[in-house]
Amino acid sequence: MAHVAEWKKKEVEELANVIKEYPVIALVDVAGVPAYPLSKMREKLRGKALLRVSRNTLIELALKRAAQELGKPELEKLIEHIGGGAGILATGMNPFKLYKLLEESKTPAPAKAGAVVPHDVIIPAGPTSLAPGPLVGEMQSLGIPARIEKGKVNIQKDYTALKAGEVITDQLARILNALGIEPLEVGLNLLAAYEDGLVYTPDVLAIDENEYINMLQQAYNHAFNLSVNTAYPTSQTIEAIIQKAFLGAKNVAVEAGYITPETIEDVFGRALRAVLLIAGELPEELLDEKTKELLNQGAQIAVAAQPQQEEQVEEAEEEEEEEEASEEEALSGLGALFG
Repeated sequence: MAHVAEWKKKEVEELANVIKEYPVIALVDVAGVPAYPLSKMREKLRGKALLRVSRNTLIELALKRAAQELGKPELEKLIEHIGGGAGILATGMNPFKLYKLLEESKTPAPAKAGAVVPHDVIIPAGPTSLAPGPLVGEMQSLGIPARIEKGKVNIQKDYTALKAGEVITDQLARILNALGIEPLEVGLNLLAAYEDGLVYTPDVLAIDENEYINMLQQAYNHAFNLSVNTAYPTSQTIEAIIQKAFLGAKNVAVEAGYITPETIEDVFGRALRAVLLIAGELPEELLDEKTKELLNQGAQIAVAAQPQQEEQVEEAEEEEEEEEASEEEALSGLGALFG
C-alpha cells in the first residue's frame, strides 16, 4: 500500500472540516486566474465566504469524508463537477446570491489565443486609433469591414467576431488586442454549489432577475383578477370584490327602476333620457319651451362627445385585444406550471 504524505492527510482533514462547518459548499475553477486577481477576489469574499484552493484529488477525498461524517450522501454529487483548477468556496450565502457575486466580481481581460469567450465578441463600428498597416488586410481577410479613412482604420459597421463559446485564434487575438477589446473575463467560475441536499449548476443559478420580477408581477395580476372575478375574498382583493358587487347591484336596481338613495339620480336620469327620446320624435309645435331647450342641450352635448366616444371605442377594442393576449399568456403560464 502506497505511503500517503502527512501533509495530504492534514489537507484532507482541514478541507473536510471547512465543508462541515458551512451550509453552502461551492466548487470554483481558479485555473487561469493570475495571482493578483485571485488575491483581490479573496478580499472581496472576506466575511462572506472562505476560499480554499487545493488539488482536485484531495478535494474529492474531503467531500467523501465530510459526506460520510455528516450523513449527507448527496454532498458527494459535487465530485462529479470537479474540474480545471478546482477550489472550495464555503459560505452561508445562498447559491443564487453567491453566483451573482462571483459573476459581478469578474473583470475584463485581453484576448488570448486558444481561450473560449464567455460572451459574443462584437467589434463596434466607428473610427479607431490604428494607423494603416498589415493589420487592415488581416481584418478584411476575416470579414471585418475595415477601411482607411483620414489616415486611420475605420470599422464600417458592428461586426460579431465570435459567438459565445467559440475559441479565439492567434490572428483574431492580435486584432482584438490592437483594438483594445477585452473579450475575456478574469474571475472565479462556479462549477456547482450544494445546499440542503441539492446540487445547483451554473445554468440553474444564472437567472434574469428582471424577467422573474415581471413574471411575478404578471402572476399577481392574474391571481388578483381571478380572485375578484370568482368573488374569492382575500385581504388584497376584498375591497375590489365589494366595489364590484356594489356596482353590479346598483346597475340591476337602475335597470329595474328601483329607487334607493344610491340609484335615484341614475333612475331619474334614465327616465328623463327616455322622455326626451320620445319628445324628439314629436312635432315641434307640440313641445313646450323647456322641452325644446333640453333637446337642444342634448344635441349639443352629443356633437361635442362624438370624437371622445369614437376614441373610447378604439381604446375599448385595444383593451379587449390586450385582455385576450393576457388570457393566452396566463393559460400558457399555467400549462408551463403543470407541465
